[in-house]
Amino acid sequence: MYDDDDLADIRESREAWESATLDPVLDSYGERKDRFATVSNLEVDRVYDPTDVADLDYDEDLGFPGEEPYTRGPYPTMYRGRTWTMRQFAGMGTAEETNERFHYLLDEGQTGLSTAFDMPTLMGIDSDDPMSEGEVGKEGVAVDTLRDMEVLFDGIDLAEISTSFTINPSAPVIYAMYVALADQQGVPREEVRGTLQNDMFKEFIAQKEWVIPPEPSLDLVTDTIEYSTEETPKFHPVSISGYHIREAGSTAVQELAFTLADGFGYVEDGIDRGLDVDDFAPRLSFFFNSHNSIFEEVAKFRAARRIYARVMDEWYDAEKPESKRLKFHTQTAGQSLTAQQPLNNVVRVTVQALAGVMGGTQSLHTNSFDEALALPSEKAVRVALRTQQIIAEESGAADIVDPMGGSYAIEALTDQVEQQAMAYIEEIKEMGDGSVRDGILEGIDQGFFLREIQEASYEYQERVEAGEEVVVGVNQYSIEEDTSPEILKVDEATEQTQLDRLERTKEDRDDDAVDAALEDLEDAIENDENVMPAIVAAVKEYATMGEIMAVFEDAYGAYSEQIGLA
Repeated sequence: MYDDDDLADIRESREAWESATLDPVLDSYGERKDRFATVSNLEVDRVYDPTDVADLDYDEDLGFPGEEPYTRGPYPTMYRGRTWTMRQFAGMGTAEETNERFHYLLDEGQTGLSTAFDMPTLMGIDSDDPMSEGEVGKEGVAVDTLRDMEVLFDGIDLAEISTSFTINPSAPVIYAMYVALADQQGVPREEVRGTLQNDMFKEFIAQKEWVIPPEPSLDLVTDTIEYSTEETPKFHPVSISGYHIREAGSTAVQELAFTLADGFGYVEDGIDRGLDVDDFAPRLSFFFNSHNSIFEEVAKFRAARRIYARVMDEWYDAEKPESKRLKFHTQTAGQSLTAQQPLNNVVRVTVQALAGVMGGTQSLHTNSFDEALALPSEKAVRVALRTQQIIAEESGAADIVDPMGGSYAIEALTDQVEQQAMAYIEEIKEMGDGSVRDGILEGIDQGFFLREIQEASYEYQERVEAGEEVVVGVNQYSIEEDTSPEILKVDEATEQTQLDRLERTKEDRDDDAVDAALEDLEDAIENDENVMPAIVAAVKEYATMGEIMAVFEDAYGAYSEQIGLA
């Protein structure tokens, strides 16, 4: 973007500035720290200038919004056309309580629903399983059968709303229930909209929720991709999730690299299944964390789009623009929230949300200030939603497409993040002898991802304890007074309410039809068929989550991590 003579003049001017202007100030006053770095420990320079982006090719590396490589945004008008989808996580106790929260959020102006499930549902076991005792409805809503889904979306037209489901090992069952509910409501399947997290690579890498081993788990993910391509073309069958990788302690670069690698692994598996990349890739979505270092986060989001566009083109021969246009949801950083002085979290969330917006997210969830203490209260959820609305309507951040584009600092950081992330992706590909998918499976087996994340997490905690990383209200600016807000408490009667509904559902259903549907599922697994049609048929007979997932566990066995064991 600058010729050699211009760059030489700028270097000369910088040297003069350092000598005449900077050095006297440093000699007299110094700086706050010897080293300045992001939350991920990526060192940042004092000032950036054109020499830091001397190799940048505008057309190849930036371009314009809505055009490859999409660095400046996936769409030409971005938020000038429509704002991002505003989602707030909702899931508590019973389906009735969550349905009430859904209606409240929609009345307050939310434009998409996001559903949290309790631990038994996440792990694919029923509320009446002995392992579920004490956990029913505690971390999210309990869903055992299609009957729960009917209550959960009572009074909500699935043709009018997009719903995100944060669930993984048992995701195909929840998806099947949503499809079955749409059929009940008379909503054409091609109009069903939403996103299923369904990212099992991420589970084995970071979040550690699984039922069956990695390879059959991958097969199940690809089954949902294949099925949704044909049946629900507006539904995103997998949300490739860096969020949980970051929450486990990774750096921003690791989050980006491992997440994109997971996405490329799913692409390879779909292609090997015989799917046309341009048929399914447009509906792959991504899910990123947004942390406190605002410039690092903006650079990460911009680098993500550029890497994805280039790799989808050069490695997987994608032709449609939609196949190379990375779209993502963002959630503010849960692990950054503190139980001490929780109102400070409102500011943290605002900064993180602003980074997501300036980085070009398509959908955004803002955490509630009390989430370090309990499930969010209604008051805290409203503040979190208003945070997004203020950014959208009052800040001006939504008025300029890629407002940070062209900043020497942002462009240099974008390049730096891209280079470091690609080095990781190439390493993973090499572990798989040229296959990213096989490299991920090998990395899971050998503990590669676990070691990388643990090391990054340990180093961050060391910096916090040494005071090199300031956490306001924790290791600096602490106070003695109790600042705990009123928190939401799940009624202890919730579990019994759920157990009673499950018992009634089992009494009312046709057990012979359930048994036949489960046998059909067993046959589909044995014959290596796509299992989604059989799961949809089973949930329509009110087979339970646990009964369906038990079929998979019987077929493939349970999985337990062996890393570090003798």
